[in-house]
Amino acid sequence: MVGFYTLLYKELLRFWRVVFQTVAAPILTALLYLLIFSHILQDRVTVYIDVGYTQFLVPGLAMMSVLQNAFANGSSSIIQSKVTGNIVFLLLAPISNFQVFLAYLLASVIRGVSVGFGVVLASIIFINISTFNFFWIIIFAVLGAGILACLGLLAGIWAEKFDQVAVFQNFIVMPMTFLSGVFYSIHSLPEFWQQVSRSNPFFYMIDGFRYGFFGKSDVSPMVSFLVVGIVFLSLSAVTFNVIKSGYKLRT
Repeated sequence: MVGFYTLLYKELLRFWRVVFQTVAAPILTALLYLLIFSHILQDRVTVYIDVGYTQFLVPGLAMMSVLQNAFANGSSSIIQSKVTGNIVFLLLAPISNFQVFLAYLLASVIRGVSVGFGVVLASIIFINISTFNFFWIIIFAVLGAGILACLGLLAGIWAEKFDQVAVFQNFIVMPMTFLSGVFYSIHSLPEFWQQVSRSNPFFYMIDGFRYGFFGKSDVSPMVSFLVVGIVFLSLSAVTFNVIKSGYKLRT
């Protein structure tokens, strides 16, 4: 396990050495979203009767930060190693494919969850936020970060330059995140768009995460847990097998 711990330590240092860029900056961005949207819509939008719109926003913005930063960590780490050529040192090291996958996955999850909970803690300074069930908060944060970490690893493996990673970020991750209920309840949408939202796995991550704070959600938390869990296991299996095959890593 020495190789695993070494790679995990290296990946944690990679983002922690520039913590203002990788953790503090996303937290500030989420707070700016919170400030702008709450100021404009606080008195105009009611989602749950006993939950203010500003409170409603916080879990969504926190989870959005979790997802985006977990993706960014996995994708940037792989593509950076490929572009600079030091991926060869990882391939020659006495470390199993599963340990490689697990180290990258855990580092991305840790960064994503750190940013997400940083958003929540920073928001508490301005807003009174209570928690209904901390277990659901943790489980959806970890599974959601794991899913986007796998997507990030796949994007980094597939891409040959940084611009190609941006395609994933701008045309897949960002649209699916913004259309998943971060800023609204899907019950406020027309029926057709409600069904579209229900086909988006990001919706279940955010809805289940929000349930942990308020005890209210658009779908049952168990349904969200099953959907997110299945997606996580499926993507994990795909990502591990891609790493094992050496696709675009050994060529």
